[in-house]
Amino acid sequence: MNPSTLIGMLSGILLLATVLIFSTEDPSLFLNLPGLGIVLFGTLAATFISYPFREVVRIFSLLATVMRNERLYAKHDIEELIKLYRIWMSGDLKAVENALSQVANPFLKTGVQLVVDMTPEEDVMDLLQWRIARLRAREHAEAQLFRIMAGYAPAFGMVGTLVGLVNLMFLLGDGDITSIGQQMAIALITTFYGVLLANLIFKPVAVKLERRTEDRVVLMNTIMQGISMMNRKCSPALMREMLKSFMVHYQDEINDGSKGKSGQRNDEAQNDRRTR
Repeated sequence: MNPSTLIGMLSGILLLATVLIFSTEDPSLFLNLPGLGIVLFGTLAATFISYPFREVVRIFSLLATVMRNERLYAKHDIEELIKLYRIWMSGDLKAVENALSQVANPFLKTGVQLVVDMTPEEDVMDLLQWRIARLRAREHAEAQLFRIMAGYAPAFGMVGTLVGLVNLMFLLGDGDITSIGQQMAIALITTFYGVLLANLIFKPVAVKLERRTEDRVVLMNTIMQGISMMNRKCSPALMREMLKSFMVHYQDEINDGSKGKSGQRNDEAQNDRRTR
């Protein structure tokens, strides 16, 4: 399981448990099945109206994607590209074909295959850029699905609140305290369910999917740069260092913010002034 997802889930459960235990004498008061049904089924119904069936049914597979710890194997892909490049430079096309059959990354495989087939660099880059744009658009739509659901959930929470208030108005004249309390519970708890689902499930899942897309696009752009260097017959050593620099995360290209280096620079500046 993805560690950050697991931490978030446990933190959310702990938060709810703490609130329910210390804020009420009876935590079961926050369990209202009619109110939960209004929010869940209302959100699901609106989502089916908004999106095609084939996209809505992918909700569960997308949730599984967020839950699992997905690795990109960027270092492995870079080394594999350089290995293929070295084999291709040796002129053994059969060895290149055999090595390509073992490549697991389809984006990398397609790019190298096009270079081996002597495809012009401009055409190779156009195709790879189109595939990146297609992936970005598809996965953006998947994340947007959960953002739409995050907007529907509080709205249907308000629907449940209105239903409870309407029923409450009819019961006020009867003076039945039990029935009035039940309707008040529906009126209040459905809003709670809507806000909770939107901000603890739907929106976080959308952000997680968007962050996953950003990481995948960075790797694809790195591979595309390597394919371009391979087409231009650059040095394999230069290619390795260039591609590694794409994947390194820097806080600051000029200054890492460490106090020690800052003090060292001040000392060097003072020494320069004394020398002058």
